Amino acid sequence: MSTLLQDLRCGRCDRSHLPDQLWNTCADCGGPLLAAYSLEQGKVSLAEVLSRRPGQVRCHELYPTRSGIETPSLGEGATPLVPGAQLGADLGLPGLLVKDESQNPTLSFKARGMAAAMARAKELGVGTVCLPSAGNAGGAAAAYGALHGIRVVVAIPESTPEAIGIECDALGADVTRIPGTIADAGRWIADNKEEDWFSLATLKEPYRVEGKKVMGYELLYDLGRLPDVVVYPTGGGTGLIGMWKAFDEMEALGWIDGHRPRMVCVQGAGCAPMVRAFEQGLETAPPWEQAAPTAAFGLRVPGALGDFLILRALRESGGTAVAIDEGPMLADTHAMATRLGLQASPEGGACIAAARQLKTAGWIREDETVVVFNTGHAFKYGEPAG
Repeated sequence: MSTLLQDLRCGRCDRSHLPDQLWNTCADCGGPLLAAYSLEQGKVSLAEVLSRRPGQVRCHELYPTRSGIETPSLGEGATPLVPGAQLGADLGLPGLLVKDESQNPTLSFKARGMAAAMARAKELGVGTVCLPSAGNAGGAAAAYGALHGIRVVVAIPESTPEAIGIECDALGADVTRIPGTIADAGRWIADNKEEDWFSLATLKEPYRVEGKKVMGYELLYDLGRLPDVVVYPTGGGTGLIGMWKAFDEMEALGWIDGHRPRMVCVQGAGCAPMVRAFEQGLETAPPWEQAAPTAAFGLRVPGALGDFLILRALRESGGTAVAIDEGPMLADTHAMATRLGLQASPEGGACIAAARQLKTAGWIREDETVVVFNTGHAFKYGEPAG
């Protein structure tokens, strides 16, 4: 059995789209498209999936590529859940676990989404892709473009660390550096896009979220259940949306019951559109004006196409959204290095700071299993933490 992909559905209006045609967003409302599968209890056995080699396409039935287990790979997925050890003790959270996504190819979680999106683009005959990137997505796109023989055009903010630009150049991408934020890079792509360029911008195509959702499956694979709390750094929000989608798919397959982790969206205080919208009870997040510079460049995202899906997941899970100042973020990035041994991204540090804050406030209990995501390696940010 290969993929059970049967449809693409708009996350906003639910319009159906044929999955073996090229689509960016919904033909009716412009909303993000999400892959839908033929899901029935017992159709895919969890025991069978667990008997297979770990990796991104371990459950190829719920992965969108027609090539299934033969999908070209750079070894993405199956990242470890690292026990919190001394860091967990410092936070008063003995059940702290860090999902270390820096062990993916290109040293970040962005490899997951690009692995799926670029493989699907190749299957559908795409020759050139384009995207704006705050940094890590551009490097991942360049790597998987090289793997599949697809040209990659990427626009990144001038503030992006030099290591990212070097990575994109070395992997053969066409790179343009733009003043401002990822939003400005997106405007450059829109103004310069050629007719045969296919956009891989966040949630402007259906398949990056399919790669990211595998993080949710791996929580079940490794724990045998879902954690009580998931703390996740949120820029465009593809990973949070993907994991929430994965939980629904696993319940439909009969693998889990209706229990869900409480999802925590973490943003930087200088650019926190989701936190503001959550606190104000809004269903969508107005763009953030004057996004402040930050070491966590992946969080400097003024607006997200999937804002309503992020906010919906937070509320349905009984979760919350937290804005973290630069000082605590950098202090806990340092703590991840010196108290846990992980050269983590500042986004990972922001998640530890958020968990610390929520534990102090009593929102997280000492006896709970808490998974914090570290989404990249410190070396991508200019210098190692610690």
